[in-house]
Amino acid sequence: MVETLAAPRPAASGRDILCPGAKVYSTCPPSYGQKDFRRYKKSVTRAAQWSEDAGCEGMLIYTDNQMVDPWLIAQLVIGNTFHLSPLVALQPIYMHPFSAAKMVSSLSALHERRVDLNLVAGGFRNDLIALNDPTPHDARYERLAEYAKVMLDLLRHPSPSTFEGRFYQVRNLTLQPALPAELMPQVLMSGSSPAGLNSARAIGAIPVQYPEPPEHYASLSESKPSDGKPLGGHGLRIGIIARSDEEEAWRVALDRFPDDRQGQITHKLALKVSDSVWHQRLAELGKSNPQETSASATGRNPYWLGPYENYKTFCPYLVGNYESVARALSGYLLAGYDTFILDIPALEEEFEHMRTAFRMAAREVTW
Repeated sequence: MVETLAAPRPAASGRDILCPGAKVYSTCPPSYGQKDFRRYKKSVTRAAQWSEDAGCEGMLIYTDNQMVDPWLIAQLVIGNTFHLSPLVALQPIYMHPFSAAKMVSSLSALHERRVDLNLVAGGFRNDLIALNDPTPHDARYERLAEYAKVMLDLLRHPSPSTFEGRFYQVRNLTLQPALPAELMPQVLMSGSSPAGLNSARAIGAIPVQYPEPPEHYASLSESKPSDGKPLGGHGLRIGIIARSDEEEAWRVALDRFPDDRQGQITHKLALKVSDSVWHQRLAELGKSNPQETSASATGRNPYWLGPYENYKTFCPYLVGNYESVARALSGYLLAGYDTFILDIPALEEEFEHMRTAFRMAAREVTW
């Protein structure tokens, strides 16, 4: 039985959403370096409840060799919220696709809750080496597509499943308990590389990218369908720090993510051993677009790589007043991004600031 760590809350009478016309996920605090796990459970519960109250679709839960198992964190999230969907990071090397399908259907049966999936092909290269997985980058995405096909076929169809692929083979395999159609997971997949994007398209997943500055997508915003809706079907990972005053936003950002020499060294070391396309691309952007870090500077591009370059998080940030952040968000919306995975929430009040920016951005887009 999952321990409920926070005080009981009344069930929400209706769900408000952060961004009209888009799905928004938050991110769960990771368990790196934790020693007090009761305190960690409270931080996960708090972040999940903040996310639910803010109107998030769900919350991303990381996975790698060093962290608490994401499926157990998913159960903790479900046990302390009413409708928030865990977005479980799923790495093929950790679990057979039948076991993953069984996890989804079992959690959904026990809790009547949708469990979403974020399919990852790699992660930290040293984690793969430690598990004796030398599979090259593009082949990992081929494997991931096969993995997803086996798992999703089991979740979608009650009849026995057979699959013959390069990496996986199953014969007359049946999943019990069967998953109700209304609880079928949303499936996301890293789509920053051509291999990742092709695999996401092959299985019908939402490709998730680490975005470049919004002005890089200006040409895409002009290629909308004739009905006026954006292209759709793409996601991005982004952090947001927005305030009514630009200087205040940058003060908050620099207080939360100050320069860290050790973090910068770790970042450079990680780049040397990573074969991740998005990791290398963000590093290139940082070199070509160095940004002033004075909190008194105004009129800056809100796109900020400081937290990434100091190894504090793995996504770009948008920082500034509501208007500048909203303009950047509207650029992404017009380019066809309709799913957002926000960085780990620092405070509950951040969601209200983000809501203001998202809603200003949505008013600039013709849905």
